[in-house]
Amino acid sequence: MRALVVYCHPRPDSFTAAVRDVVLARLAQAGAEVRLCDLYARGFDPVMSGPEHAGYLDAPANTAGLEQDVADLRWADTLIFVYPTWWYGLPAMLKGWLDRALLPEVAFLMPDAVNATIRPGLTHIERLGVFTTCGASRWLTFLVGAPGKRTLLRGVRFLCAKHCRTAFAAHYLMDSSTDASRAAHLARVGRAMDKLTGNAPRTPKEAPA
Repeated sequence: MRALVVYCHPRPDSFTAAVRDVVLARLAQAGAEVRLCDLYARGFDPVMSGPEHAGYLDAPANTAGLEQDVADLRWADTLIFVYPTWWYGLPAMLKGWLDRALLPEVAFLMPDAVNATIRPGLTHIERLGVFTTCGASRWLTFLVGAPGKRTLLRGVRFLCAKHCRTAFAAHYLMDSSTDASRAAHLARVGRAMDKLTGNAPRTPKEAPA
């Protein structure tokens, strides 16, 4: 297993960092090779410039300046996102990474004379994990439409392997969270990761009477 973990949070002391650490620990237990893309730590620029946009369709020249991100995406068979939900969606830093790194001829194939719409380009990605925190309640997030979750688990998922395995866990009402609720969420993340990696403990079957 080759896992690319895309982590997005500006503070090293955040609860999101604790979620990241659980994800990394479970990957290590599963024997996975791991590459961590810490967007804030590397100072990733989420803004697509005018010249970059003008050359967006010009593959492979469109990967200039994003060579490591493209190499990581092509290397991985597992893609995991760890981030806080802000205004019901993805942080600007993470959305900018999607805008800039999930390029034509990398993440998807553009329409052509035969195909009227885009086609998946990440068909080597067999597992997709999304782990986040939300200030709003589960009910309010769903009422708004959970755009961040939809972007990743529907939009990015469409680009992955046809039978791509997915995992999702969110801690809602983070502003009123407690030690107990945060601990329960970290345990939930661990269980979700074990299922995603296939490392979940099996329940022994009872012997026949």
